[in-house]
Amino acid sequence: MKRLTFLCLMAFCLLTASAQRGWQVRKDVPLDSIRLSDPTILADKASQMYYMTGTGGMMWRSADLRLWEGPFRVTEFEADSWMGPRPMIWAAELHRTGDEWYYYFATFTNQAVKIDTVRGNVIERRASQVLRADNPMGPYRAFGDATYLPATRPTLDGTYWKDLDGKPYLVFCGEWLQNWNGTIEKIELKPDLSGTVGEPKVLFRASDSPWSREKNDQGEITWNKVTDGPWLFRTATGRLGMLWTSWVFDVYTQGVAYSESGTLDGPWTQEPLPITPPGYGHSMLFQRFDGQWMMSVHYHKKDARGRTVRTPHLFEVDLSGDRLLVKTE
Repeated sequence: MKRLTFLCLMAFCLLTASAQRGWQVRKDVPLDSIRLSDPTILADKASQMYYMTGTGGMMWRSADLRLWEGPFRVTEFEADSWMGPRPMIWAAELHRTGDEWYYYFATFTNQAVKIDTVRGNVIERRASQVLRADNPMGPYRAFGDATYLPATRPTLDGTYWKDLDGKPYLVFCGEWLQNWNGTIEKIELKPDLSGTVGEPKVLFRASDSPWSREKNDQGEITWNKVTDGPWLFRTATGRLGMLWTSWVFDVYTQGVAYSESGTLDGPWTQEPLPITPPGYGHSMLFQRFDGQWMMSVHYHKKDARGRTVRTPHLFEVDLSGDRLLVKTE
């Protein structure tokens, strides 16, 4: 089932890339009319606008979170980089760290380069990397080290976190297609985010999940191999949490873990139940301009032809206590 899921995602990204070649910018588009995986929203105080991106790498913008304008192409690549001139883009995120730059964390895949074959799966060159621009609409370009993560490993869904030691980190997934037990890991970033320092460290593995489910090769029900979409947050009490996504059989499902030490080093304790309703996953958090915390997430649903489509959705969340609460009504 997971191989089929991977192939479907690959097909989705190819369709997205094809659509980008002939896209048309539209105005006043309702959020639930946009087709987008892994939506991430930056609330930019400087422009008083919301900017949304995700898989496919295109940008949408809105003044009120209801009606959106887009999509806009916002990335530029050098043909001689490991990513190639037109890489596939997954799970793009926008981050502002307090300086003059806007940072674009994303997963890039160069389909022309094969790095491994595991259990019959040919693994392409895929990794998380950071681009930057001086305004939220880009263009975002590579600016630092040629690579941030080992070239021999497929890594994905990189996100930004500044820990209690004052250092910035890239938190990312080690893909299950190679390790067969997906990981969530950290690696230190240089102070200007232009590269990484040292070696990655595993924070936890897919097998630590108490709520994910799949059938293994023997037909036994066990934990799911996928780790997907980490996002870090702190509650009002200072408790460090991490949203992440996997599957319950064929249903995309999101859980949450909390760090016992209050730092990335954990240890991480997994909540026993999913944090959002079935079918929602790969979320992030942001604050509206009125101060309300929001969760941006995508929802899997079937269209009139029975095809799975992914639609952005927003939940209000409560971070006022020592755990994240999602308002689902």
